[in-house]
Amino acid sequence: MSQLPIYTALSVPTVITHPSVRCLQWSEDGQLCLVTKSSVHILTPDPGINFNTPADIKTPIGDEHSDRPLGWYRTMIETTRGQTHSWPSIYQGWASLSLGSLDVSVRAVACSPSGLTSRGRCVIAVLNSNMEVSLWAAGKNHLKGEWSNIQDVTGDILDLPAVGQDFNEASRTLGNQVMSIAWSCQPHFGIYPAPLVDASILAVGTRAGSVKLFRFQNGADSEGRVSLIHEVKISEEWITHLAWSPWFTLSEGKCESLLAYATGDGGVGLVRISQTHQSASVSGFVPTYTLDVISGQKAEAIFAPDKRAIPALDWVAVPERNPILVYSKPGIIYLWSSSSSPVHWHGDRVLPIRAQGLSIGTSAFSSVSGFSYVKQSDLLLVALFDGSLHVIHNISTEPSWTPTASDDHLTSEALSQTFRAFFAEATSAGVEYMDVNRTSGLVSYDSHSTLTWIYESLRPSDFSYKHEARHECMLLAAPFWPLDDATILRAAQETLVQFHCATRSAPLHRLRPLLLHLCNTGHFAKLCPHLLEVLNQIPQDDSTAVVVPAWSQGLGAELQLQLRRSFATHLFGWDGLLSLRMRLSIADMCWRLCKDPELRVGCGQVAQNQLAGISYRILRILVRHLTAIVTALAPSDVPFVLRIVVQSQLAGSPLDLSCEAEALSNKVNAAIEIDPMIAGLHELCPACHIEVPLQDITQATCPNGHSWARCSVTSFILSTSMVRTCIGCSRKALLPVSQSSDAEDEAWLPVAARSWIVKELLEAVQRCLFCGNSFVAIV
Repeated sequence: MSQLPIYTALSVPTVITHPSVRCLQWSEDGQLCLVTKSSVHILTPDPGINFNTPADIKTPIGDEHSDRPLGWYRTMIETTRGQTHSWPSIYQGWASLSLGSLDVSVRAVACSPSGLTSRGRCVIAVLNSNMEVSLWAAGKNHLKGEWSNIQDVTGDILDLPAVGQDFNEASRTLGNQVMSIAWSCQPHFGIYPAPLVDASILAVGTRAGSVKLFRFQNGADSEGRVSLIHEVKISEEWITHLAWSPWFTLSEGKCESLLAYATGDGGVGLVRISQTHQSASVSGFVPTYTLDVISGQKAEAIFAPDKRAIPALDWVAVPERNPILVYSKPGIIYLWSSSSSPVHWHGDRVLPIRAQGLSIGTSAFSSVSGFSYVKQSDLLLVALFDGSLHVIHNISTEPSWTPTASDDHLTSEALSQTFRAFFAEATSAGVEYMDVNRTSGLVSYDSHSTLTWIYESLRPSDFSYKHEARHECMLLAAPFWPLDDATILRAAQETLVQFHCATRSAPLHRLRPLLLHLCNTGHFAKLCPHLLEVLNQIPQDDSTAVVVPAWSQGLGAELQLQLRRSFATHLFGWDGLLSLRMRLSIADMCWRLCKDPELRVGCGQVAQNQLAGISYRILRILVRHLTAIVTALAPSDVPFVLRIVVQSQLAGSPLDLSCEAEALSNKVNAAIEIDPMIAGLHELCPACHIEVPLQDITQATCPNGHSWARCSVTSFILSTSMVRTCIGCSRKALLPVSQSSDAEDEAWLPVAARSWIVKELLEAVQRCLFCGNSFVAIV
């Protein structure tokens, strides 16, 4: 036990109303959401985050193996304790009674995929005990700043016109009372570049036995809102749980997912939801698409109702086979899978839980509070409310509680003892048999051996009452067994290959496991040389496949919209470019951690190669877009265009890129009379007003020694507070005009940057062009 550190032991003074497999969950922005009675705590681990503000929390115990203790940035969503909608005022029947309205609390949370808001981040749906759903989004700073309520979803549902059986007042009211929520991931339709169209679906289960499907849409004057796109009638019972399987790509432009549900009478079933991505128009720079949602004609029953409650329902994504549905009833774990191949099982599996006897509160009938699938060992970890861990081995081939020879050390008994030992180590007063570590939620940190869980210590035999202010939970993150270097390296290789940019997950989220293990002193020295070899494998250059048709309709609102959409699609819709960004993030982390001077030079060289590859791809994309719209350029656009030409012809640039830039320059010279005084290549120093030549695209230094950072998107000097900072690499960029304090006043922009092309580019770039992570605005 002395060899296993606790990376985080954070005391959280709060009440958690019930155990749940979604009490702790990761968003695709790489943030950990903790659901408590009155709020949602949002915690972001600091490995990979590099900007001036330090992490709020660093509370390791016995962690002598890490160069950098695991820190966390913290903020929260504070929901109102009052009810927004009074159901008795809508319908006076007993069926609409809401006991949760007496003391309104948070019941569940669903995180959207990343990239939905105007700042390119997640939205969080919150369900409270009064059966109301609201949407929340972060403002300037999603790590430490405020999250605001952007939509009252229940209010919008109530405003929908009645159709069909909804004319019955009781049915309509029950159909508006929400019991469960789940948000699907983004499907991959097999289209490149990946269209930046939100194809995720928010599913809402109601008291009327129906499931409503919602789609998020960006708003011109708001962060966006969801709107109803489909409704499926499933049962006459309450829909208490919902879970989306991963999307399957059936053919180019068509995907399918299985939406599993549980009903109040103990039944389990699923509905097949398919989406078709159809091209609506190909007249612009990139095609526009429409999405059609089709549900199965009827629900497919998996487990017949038996009046036993279902506390947990979730899908386990297992490589190279169909996903496995895991659900529980008191004392039993059930598995179900559709047929995938002759070597894999299908149908049902029933596994009775065995009590571990760790404390006075141990019971096989405790609720399930978390699942964690370990691909390397093909096992599923199951956490119970009583503070025990149970291991299902060979889940993809022949599930059982019995370990194989290769993982005989990963037994339920051994891991439960480790679980208990962590509890004892984090408890300063000591632990006895009478003490129970009541675990409300558990989630994997690295998809391997490191878990994150939250528990509350108590003595049930005391029968003592604690008021809310005295409740205190503990959030722990710790490894349950050591990983060898080969496993970490193999996981890194898979991370850099097995992904699709269509899912829009932030690089920090994808790289979280690797960044944690790189900070381990024992691993880093051996891993770094092998990791550099992996990072040096440059992916194919997707930018050579970018085709931008020439525009001949002149400057107008349609061109501006088309250019913004095309910029966003090509800059963030190619897998190769995303792979380079992740490789650069890893190389930068290695350079920061490396203490060997010679090896550090190697890390810097690899990072420089990745940076050059990213820059050339971005420049080629910009050059081809500017070439396509050369007939719509105005004199005010010339400074930015010439900057792109000069950067594309710097020493070391690929020959084909330099030739394309030269051709663009010739077309601009032929179309527009250029005034050398406003060419924009030489800016004035904001301090002394002396010319600053464009010699370095990251830093500007005038002859008097004044130094200024340059915008990472446009390369203009940054001399304004209207900037945003990348959380991954700390590069800065000008704010989009729509996010400035006064969208009508553009005086803060550099004079040479007051071009409509620059404005559309800034709007299109919601994430860092070099590392792919989110921006935050500090001021």
